[in-house]
Amino acid sequence: MPDTIQPRTAPNVFTRDHLDWLPWLEPLAEAELTEKHIAALVDPARAKSDYFRLLARDPDALEHRTRTDKDIFYNTDAGAPRADRELAAAAVSRFNGCIYCASVHARFASTYAKREADVDRLLAEGVGADLGERWNAIVAASVALTAIPMTFGPEHVQRLRATGMDDLAISDIIQGAAFFNWANRLMLSLGEPATKA
Repeated sequence: MPDTIQPRTAPNVFTRDHLDWLPWLEPLAEAELTEKHIAALVDPARAKSDYFRLLARDPDALEHRTRTDKDIFYNTDAGAPRADRELAAAAVSRFNGCIYCASVHARFASTYAKREADVDRLLAEGVGADLGERWNAIVAASVALTAIPMTFGPEHVQRLRATGMDDLAISDIIQGAAFFNWANRLMLSLGEPATKA
């Protein structure tokens, strides 16, 4: 008797669960990846990802995208803690409706902050959820940059500063939110999330 294939469905709620992502365009096959493609992935393990193999069709753009992403989240010598950077990305993803990205960054935010209930509140209630003043300030700044960037202003910076953030930490939040606003829109235009097979 042949194995039955489990149908994969698009999730319709925000979650911290691990999800798959299904492209609407054909990604490169792993066997097609050249040394230039592998270098552009920065992390060779990303060759297993349909998303990164799709972006590898333009290896120069992929490399810049990946190095920017890695610097935002992994360069923690100074500035905002990793949990705050991940929260900014999760809030932007929640606001934009990117279920896949929200799941990834919500998992990281909850892991680094040890605040699973607050992260789940953001996912369930949306960007208006009360997460405490520091996280509320991060969410408000991130959403302002995402909704209509010109609505982000000095009041957002002052609110972030009032929570104890210095200029470098505020810059990290702004850069993380701005990058993820772009990254969500790219991912949303190229495919859709799916439950794990």
